[in-house]
Amino acid sequence: MVLRPICLTLLLLVHAISSCNAQRTLPRQAPARRSGSGSGSSNKKVPPEGYYNPTSNGGSMLTFVPVTYPMGQGEPINAIISGSSDARVLVQSEDNGGLLNYFLYVNSVNATALSFGFSGECLGQHSGSDQGANLGDGHGTLNETAVIRWNYGDPQLGSCTETIQGGNHFRYWVQNGPEANSGAIFMAVSYEMPLKFNHDIISNGYNLGRDWLIGNITQSAIPTLNLTNGTTYSAKTSFASYTYETQIQYLSGLLANTNDGINHNITVGGQNFNSSDGLVAVLQVSIVDAPKSSSWRPSPPPLYSLSTLFLVLFLTCGTSSLFNFP
Repeated sequence: MVLRPICLTLLLLVHAISSCNAQRTLPRQAPARRSGSGSGSSNKKVPPEGYYNPTSNGGSMLTFVPVTYPMGQGEPINAIISGSSDARVLVQSEDNGGLLNYFLYVNSVNATALSFGFSGECLGQHSGSDQGANLGDGHGTLNETAVIRWNYGDPQLGSCTETIQGGNHFRYWVQNGPEANSGAIFMAVSYEMPLKFNHDIISNGYNLGRDWLIGNITQSAIPTLNLTNGTTYSAKTSFASYTYETQIQYLSGLLANTNDGINHNITVGGQNFNSSDGLVAVLQVSIVDAPKSSSWRPSPPPLYSLSTLFLVLFLTCGTSSLFNFP
């Protein structure tokens, strides 16, 4: 890695200014994006499965990608956080054990490294195109609530590294519409190539991305090619005095085991596996230990809310001179 002094100096200045900024923001929201507490949240009704099958009401377990070659392909929604999970986990917040605390900062009880290890987008700014999903809940097709990226062990700036170098990431949507309000979190997980390769998906990258995420939670290797319907895992992870217990079950029947209709299927699928193996990891998350005071607030590293100028600075330095790729 080669750093130009001017880029390094400016980026360190941005980092210092951001660290002094007490404001913390949630991942980017826009009118066309799904909310975790939208209309109808008071009418939440969770079925025994913990979610409603989107295909039962005109939805799909594939995302809507505006431009694909050929047109009409999507990416598999291959993980779900059950709507039967602890209600605090299903709230888009870093406080009170919320979803962002679980996503961004959860640590394994028996490990020193970040377990989930994912953060919001680089410097709090959205990059790349949006993808939509129709969860069959009556809202139709809406863009992702947020994109969450592997942070390479650095919750503050690591997602910037993922943006440039590639890595695991996921988009998520909340099933909270008037016709199917389970509150479940639907996630499209994949492992992407570096920016210089236009963030194409690696070989078997949808299935591997899902299983590497599950492996982060369980601190174990997931045998992707040997998984079957009903395979289960469990793990306890914690951060900021909140301990989460996650029960994971792989289920078939929601996604097809196929290359057909899957984005990048020519390069993602292989001789012995399809781009989508037809399995969805369903996560049931419980909070088994929490601070005694409900007013207690964790103080993780800040999620930056910076101007687009700073984002352009980072990406310009990163892609042209900050990093010297082999």
